[in-house]
Amino acid sequence: MRYAVVGVGYFGAELARIMRKNEDADVVVVYDPDNGEKVAKELGCEAASSLDELVERNDVDCVIVATPNYLHKEPVMKAAEHGKHVFCEKPIALSYQDCDEMVSACEKNHVTFMAGHVMNFFNGVHHAKKLIQEGVIGKVLYCHSARNGWEDVQPFVSWKKIREKSGGHLYHHIHELDCVQFIMGEMPESAFMNADNVAHSGEGFGDEDDMIFINLKFSDHRYAVLEWGSAFHWPEHYLLIQGTKGAIKLNMLDAGGTLKVDGKEEHFLLHESPEEDDDRTRIYHSTEMDGAIQYGNPDKIPPMWLHGIMVKEMKYLNDIMHGMEPDEEFKPLLTGEAARAAIATADACTKSRYEGRVVKLEEILQ
Repeated sequence: MRYAVVGVGYFGAELARIMRKNEDADVVVVYDPDNGEKVAKELGCEAASSLDELVERNDVDCVIVATPNYLHKEPVMKAAEHGKHVFCEKPIALSYQDCDEMVSACEKNHVTFMAGHVMNFFNGVHHAKKLIQEGVIGKVLYCHSARNGWEDVQPFVSWKKIREKSGGHLYHHIHELDCVQFIMGEMPESAFMNADNVAHSGEGFGDEDDMIFINLKFSDHRYAVLEWGSAFHWPEHYLLIQGTKGAIKLNMLDAGGTLKVDGKEEHFLLHESPEEDDDRTRIYHSTEMDGAIQYGNPDKIPPMWLHGIMVKEMKYLNDIMHGMEPDEEFKPLLTGEAARAAIATADACTKSRYEGRVVKLEEILQ
C-alpha cells in the first residue's frame, strides 16, 4: 500500500516514519512547503512541489493529512476527488459544514475517510468501552471530562493558539468530546458553553479561550460536563464515567484507569504497558514542554506513550487498506461520521458561547 503524507511537521513526520515500518506499506511522497525536502530525504521518498502534484500521482493509494487544522479541508477534498483513501488528523475541520462537505466527497468517490481520533486506540478506553458494553457499571448517566493546566508565555505563538487556525482548545482537543459521544451512543440534544480568555491576553499569547465549560444534555435524562483550558494552576486531565451500578475513571495525568463497583476499586492500564503509563505520568508532572506546542518541528520525537498509540493507529489504517473488516465500534471512525458528529456538537457549543443560550443540535444539523 502506497502512502502520501501532506504536512510533515512534528506529527506528520512521525506518522510517516511509523507507517513505513508496517508490513506491505511504503511512503512514496510527501508535501510540506517548510519541511518536505528535509523529511523526504530522511524517508528516502520524493517531495512534491504542490498538493496537486501529490494527489495526481498514480502511485499513491492513500493520503495522510497532518497539516494544521485550518488546512485540512483542501487536501482531503482533492485526495477524494482523485480516488485516494484519506486519513486526516483531528479535528478534521473547524465547522460542521466543512466536515459535511469532506464526508460527502469521500462517500461520493467511494474512499475510506479515517479520522485521527487517537484516543480510540488507548488501551484504557478500549477496556472502559468493554466494561460499559458488558453492563458492569449499569446505565451510563453522566460523564465529566477535564483537560486543564497552566501555560506560560512561549518563545513564539503557535498556530494552535490562534482560534481561526486551530479552533482553540475545544476543537484542537476534540478527543474527550468524541469519546463522551461514543460512550453516550449519540450526539447530545442540546449544549451550553461558557468560555473566556481570562489570563492569556496580549503579546506572546494567541487569542483562544483559556477557560471553557460545557454542559451537554443527552436523551433519557443523561448529562455530561466538559472542561478545557490553559489558565489552571491545578492541572487535571481525566474522563469520569458515572453509571447506575458503578463508575470508571480514565486518568491521563497520573496515567491509569480505575473501575469502582460496590465500593471496590480495580485498576487497569491506560496505555499498553506500565512503562508507557509511567512515561506519560512523568512528562505531565515535569516541566517538559508539550510536544503539541512545538508543532511544526519534525526533529522533535513524540514521547513513548504517544508513539505507542500512533503505532496502533497507523497499523489499523494499513490493515484496513489491506481489506481488514473493521470492528463495529470503529466503523464511524472510518467514514468521518464520528468526527463530523463531534464537530457538530463543538459548533453548537460555539454558537452557545456567543449567543449566551442553550443551543439544540438540530440547529446545527439542519
